[in-house]
Amino acid sequence: MRIVEIRDAVVPIRSEISNAFISFAEMTASAVAVVTDVVRGGRPVIGYGFHSNGRYAQRGLLRDRFIPRLSQAAPESLLDEQGVLSPHKAWAAMMANEKPGGHGERSVAVGTLDMALWDIVGKLEDKPVYQVLADRYRGGVADPDVWVYAAGGYYYPGKDTGALRDEMRGYLDLGYNTVKIKIGGAPLAHDLERIEAVLGLLGPGQTLAVDANGRFGREEALAYAEALNQYTLQWYEEPCEPLDYEIHREVAAASRNPIATAENLFSVHDARNLLRYGGLVRERDYLQFDPALSYGTVEYLRILEALAENGWSSRRCVPHGGHQMALNLAAGLGLGGNESYPGVFQPFGGFADDCPVSGGRVRLPDAPGVGVERKANLWDVFRSL
Repeated sequence: MRIVEIRDAVVPIRSEISNAFISFAEMTASAVAVVTDVVRGGRPVIGYGFHSNGRYAQRGLLRDRFIPRLSQAAPESLLDEQGVLSPHKAWAAMMANEKPGGHGERSVAVGTLDMALWDIVGKLEDKPVYQVLADRYRGGVADPDVWVYAAGGYYYPGKDTGALRDEMRGYLDLGYNTVKIKIGGAPLAHDLERIEAVLGLLGPGQTLAVDANGRFGREEALAYAEALNQYTLQWYEEPCEPLDYEIHREVAAASRNPIATAENLFSVHDARNLLRYGGLVRERDYLQFDPALSYGTVEYLRILEALAENGWSSRRCVPHGGHQMALNLAAGLGLGGNESYPGVFQPFGGFADDCPVSGGRVRLPDAPGVGVERKANLWDVFRSL
């Protein structure tokens, strides 16, 4: 088999929302379709991929470096021993002639293509990607459903605490038991008002997480940690610059709430450094590496190996991104859960249309591949591509 064509598109996911660091008014994402010469049901097998919110579309990197390398590789060099496309060999071809380090944007381009390659593998094996991963790396055992939390609570012009409560109530009504709001984009006193407004909604078994999106320096990160200690939270997320492990260590020591971080760390090397120097507690804290932003599933498997070497369970991983590929990894590789965006970042956020959230968990469709075709508004993007 061989790849015969790769198409890409830039898709707007604009919104007037903002977190503590950025506005999403101009946000875009890349989508790719990788076409093979394998024909099933009279149509070629095509793999679809995209990346998560927070990083802009990668058209330049895709078209100048990574699509050409994949397209120009000798077809047999991309196949495994059974003559089937190997995401691992394709990853090596895409990363040929790339220097170590520099994981900020190319990791997103590679992750976008990697998703499409795993989509192809699932379709060729006539299995969902989560089952492919479970068969290869977990003795065939996939989780039947996955814990998910509703991420929202963004800052929005004119949005008061009443509107915030209404938003969170809507997520609880959809079946979520954990919700997340942003902090750091307003003074501490106002953020505490917002937190207390949401906590007042929650009943038994329901929790709140807060996310600063890396906004704070040392003093503010510690001040928030101390202020948040009066509450019982699901976690305090990204208190500081993602690569400032010294501040992470101090905040982790000061916080009585779990720390969650790593959505903006994009390689196994960054993961090792976080575990070595970030002061995180393996029995308490959460890791949010996003496969679509961090070189894809091939690199995510290396990250999981590094975690195991350092005594961390895969169950401490709850990927950022709120998308179907991360959900497949969560079920197939035994992760602790997955983010969800029930209200924003469409069409990429969210899961299959026929798999609603219930009791804070969501099952996965039995469709071969990633399941893009089972989410109508997302399938519209790829059908046109």
